[in-house]
Amino acid sequence: MLLLASATPHPARAQDPTPTPVPVSGPIYIIQPGDSLSAIASRFNVSLDALLAANNITDANTISAGDRLVIPGLEGINGVLFTEVIGYGETLKNISRRNRIPLDFLYKLNRITSPSEMYAGINVIVPLAEDASAYSKRTSIAPEASLLETAVTQQTNPWALAGANQYNETWASIPGDILYVPGQSGGDEQANGLPPAFQTVTVDPLPATQGRTTKIVIESQPGVTLSGMLVDQSLAFHSLGENQWVSLQGIYALLEPGPYPLRLEATLPDGSKQSFEQMIVVQSGFYPDDPILLVEPETIDPATTEVELNEILKFVTVVNPEKYWSGRFQSPAYFNDCFTSRYGNRRTYIGSGTDQRYFGFHTGLDFCGGDGLPITAPAAGKIVFAGPLTIRGNATIIDHGWGIYSGIWHQSQITVQAGDSVTPGQLVGYVGSTGRVTGAHLHWEVWANGIQVNPLEWLETTFP
Repeated sequence: MLLLASATPHPARAQDPTPTPVPVSGPIYIIQPGDSLSAIASRFNVSLDALLAANNITDANTISAGDRLVIPGLEGINGVLFTEVIGYGETLKNISRRNRIPLDFLYKLNRITSPSEMYAGINVIVPLAEDASAYSKRTSIAPEASLLETAVTQQTNPWALAGANQYNETWASIPGDILYVPGQSGGDEQANGLPPAFQTVTVDPLPATQGRTTKIVIESQPGVTLSGMLVDQSLAFHSLGENQWVSLQGIYALLEPGPYPLRLEATLPDGSKQSFEQMIVVQSGFYPDDPILLVEPETIDPATTEVELNEILKFVTVVNPEKYWSGRFQSPAYFNDCFTSRYGNRRTYIGSGTDQRYFGFHTGLDFCGGDGLPITAPAAGKIVFAGPLTIRGNATIIDHGWGIYSGIWHQSQITVQAGDSVTPGQLVGYVGSTGRVTGAHLHWEVWANGIQVNPLEWLETTFP
């Protein structure tokens, strides 16, 4: 049953052009660009000396991308070692079944002690025979159905289905278990452990990153209604076409890196529900610290900041089911590639003449350019707010639809009003120095389902 046939090693080149071969066996790792022998040794928890000896290497500087290394100390494991990013819906059991690898091999190779460590977005090492192909068609055992009945519906026999999915006996199947069908193709390209209502789920990027927009694309069975939760935010799904859906959710820039839950739920036409939850990894955005800023005390007084933030949230947490924008956003600034401060930078504000301190992050992108320069709409939308605020100064909020908003702060003059529709490049105001500022500038921010995200990615990426 095991496909991990022993691979003949082709050791990495050594300084001596005619080294004395040594008998080695074990799994093979193909060196990737940027790899070093010390990093490879650390990844596989072997000593550098053992790695050199197993591959008859006398000069570590002679390795090249594409060379093949035997990894010692992994008795019983053969094949070529690949690194995969765990996708949403994957479990170690699914990877084991799909690739026909014993589960204990994967635990040993990845030094995993608990299934709870299988977060979406982490890397795992998978050994595969070079001529092996993974199973691609999946099914599940319906409630009160047997493995025999499931096998019949999948045009296979119960013994083959049991063996392919590592059941010792045909009666050992569990209702709802995700199975892979041997000897058949044409299944899901992203076969995983999700309930059948979810044909595919793609989470991009993985790992998720502080301050970035997470795109969740689902292909579902017909007639389902989708909902979900990421971290502590309710997800809103929008149609991309027949049985295809997308949710765009911001990740808070100050969220502590680590694993967080992503829960998806599908309500079927008959009212029944299928759900799936898995932890996904959120990594740091590696944002730098800005110099300490001295500001007027009232602009960092919680009595002011909280009231104003709640006023903003009343607008940017409304999810408009209509989508106005198309393609990439365009810069709202006259100098569109010159920035004085970037999104995510950590900031400390001190109230002038007081002991007041406020710690936060820069919620948008500051552009070069002073008083009176024109500000234009970055994408199509509708104006939902245009007026003065204490911290944000003369402010404009544009609803682009699907829970995506632009905020344009500190203007000297606003040229639109609430209720107006705007097109990309349309004048909406002029640069100024109103609100909490140290000088005239354009501050632009983007909100994705109630969370501020990096505007640069909306200039560089086309979101559906």
